[in-house]
Amino acid sequence: MSKDAFTLTRPDGKSMSLPVLKGTIGPDVIDIGQLYKDQGVFTFDPGFVATGSCKSDITFIDGDEGVLLYRGYPVEQLAKHSSFIEVAYLLLYGDLPDKDQLAAFDTSIRRHTMLNEGMLRFFNGFRYDAHPMAMLSAVVGSMSAYYHDTMNVNDTAQHDIFTHRILAKLPTIAAAAYKLTAGQPFIYPRNDLNYTENMLHMFFAVPAEPYEINSIAAQALDLLFILHADHEQNCSTSTVRMAGSSGANPYSAIAAGIAALWGPAHGGANEAVLRMLEQIGDAKNIPKFVARAKDKSDPFRLMGFGHRVYKNFDPRATIIREMCHKVLAQMGRTDTPLLDLAIKLEEFALKDEYFIEKDLYPNVDFYSGIIYKALGIPTSMFTVMFAIGRTVGWVAHWREMITDPAARISRPRQLYTGPKNRDYVALEKR
Repeated sequence: MSKDAFTLTRPDGKSMSLPVLKGTIGPDVIDIGQLYKDQGVFTFDPGFVATGSCKSDITFIDGDEGVLLYRGYPVEQLAKHSSFIEVAYLLLYGDLPDKDQLAAFDTSIRRHTMLNEGMLRFFNGFRYDAHPMAMLSAVVGSMSAYYHDTMNVNDTAQHDIFTHRILAKLPTIAAAAYKLTAGQPFIYPRNDLNYTENMLHMFFAVPAEPYEINSIAAQALDLLFILHADHEQNCSTSTVRMAGSSGANPYSAIAAGIAALWGPAHGGANEAVLRMLEQIGDAKNIPKFVARAKDKSDPFRLMGFGHRVYKNFDPRATIIREMCHKVLAQMGRTDTPLLDLAIKLEEFALKDEYFIEKDLYPNVDFYSGIIYKALGIPTSMFTVMFAIGRTVGWVAHWREMITDPAARISRPRQLYTGPKNRDYVALEKR
């Protein structure tokens, strides 16, 4: 990174030269690290919409142009040519693997899928109607009680063990949560199946009869996991970095990310899209609901449109939209009223001047929930599926953060608007 300078001049004439950092691509960043020390002021940026919280080599987004790069590779190319396991290796280690590296990585992930039996008994303590995300965050957080050999964040050898372990076991944990809500017995993983085949097996197999894995379903999940793998400094990834910056064990940091992902404005958005489509019900109701979405006094919102970063079409949504038709057709699912409704809603909204003016394009959540539903995955599990794909991004960022010699514990500042100094008043005088 090269540096220029930005001159800040206050109303009283006092000025300061601030370094400008330049990345390989993307906006320049003004280094304000010495601003308070030299000028006695903080910056104010609610939601950190214009603040770079870290230096990262992992993912780049150009929201205006609809660009998403993993380690420099366009997500469209990876979605077309790669597999989730290969993309996971890329995000974690910086380069695409050769055949031997990919085979070794894939084998290691397959052999780490089993859970400690004590962890399985943990599920017996949850109510039958517990939300799967509540179980996921709790069980991942509990992994630090079982796997003490990966607790030292300063031991880089332990980072790989943790990395392979969390990526391998998360689908097993998710499947156990699903089986609990379905009232079915837990199905153990199989090392002979690949990542998404194994997940489908653990989700949908039952002891009473053989389960035949649908290859199209496995391919669809693999694609979705690639598209969900990382998305720069989003809410949950920033949460993982912030929790990890304290030196907390990595399982705690990932559990914090899962908790952040649960929010309806983040990972829960695809679940909200499906509920919205069910609320609309029929294509004839679309104009009425679009009008409600434009009415600021009406609490109804069109979920799955617009994005905090993308001001153009979400490139991930384009890929999912194209795959939606292929997957559903190949699986023989011709009766797809929600997909038909989603397409008609998209067409209607994108012709509306309000949506055009505000650049409200469909995002990845608009279609992902429909695919999950077509695969037989219940709505309550949608955010869990998001977490399975996103975990590799969280881990990549945690590894980058924990090994950065310049990293410090995260400690944002604030603009205080509360009372000034007040004297205590005894209880009897209040």
